[in-house]
Amino acid sequence: MNQTENMVELEACVESYSEAEVASQHQLKRIELCSGLDVGGLTPSAGLIEKCAVLPGIETHVLIRPRPGDFQYNAEELTIMKRDIELAAKCGAQGVVFGILDGKVSLNKDANKELLQFSKSFGLEVIFHRAFDVCKEAQKVLDQLIELGFDRLLTSGQAKTAIEGIEVIQNLVSQAKGKIQVMAGSGVNSKNAKELVEVGLDSLHFSIRKSLKQEGLGMGNSYRPDVEKLINIKSVIK
Repeated sequence: MNQTENMVELEACVESYSEAEVASQHQLKRIELCSGLDVGGLTPSAGLIEKCAVLPGIETHVLIRPRPGDFQYNAEELTIMKRDIELAAKCGAQGVVFGILDGKVSLNKDANKELLQFSKSFGLEVIFHRAFDVCKEAQKVLDQLIELGFDRLLTSGQAKTAIEGIEVIQNLVSQAKGKIQVMAGSGVNSKNAKELVEVGLDSLHFSIRKSLKQEGLGMGNSYRPDVEKLINIKSVIK
């Protein structure tokens, strides 16, 4: 199946304004805005959301994840997540990204439904993130996400990287039948982007940052935008 760049939505996972600005300048469809990508991503600050949301020609979707670790949340954490969704909407975001599981590593339907309906009350798109990739019974969970009304699923095909999970991703696309958008993420680069797109995907998700040498007090790595990676991915899916 041949795809063109115009048919493929590109989403950059970013945690800084400079990365978001580069994504906007290169006319990507959207950003997933996070903090703490070194721990898989956490909810970013309201100030950063507000700043990124006014960038021209690009949607800002916000990760709603209050802490590192698993995806089981208690009542207090769900209250925090709802407040973060409300703030993201007020700051100009077009979508939110979350995923809630139960103690059996399956979908927590009630909690996801509550947050999804709350998000939709603000007119937000709702995306289920890679919590899906640790779920049991992937096909069942996909049907549940469709039933609940999620707009998009981010997945690596339940593998470490999307290219390793490409067969599962292809099966998910076939099962979804356009009822939910399936977006591949994890390890996406210019060497595998075309192969991923050719299984029927219409959206790719990737980071656009390079690590710099750690300096100072050692309180985490510094990063800068990886413009070359972005350009190379765009070039191979034209």
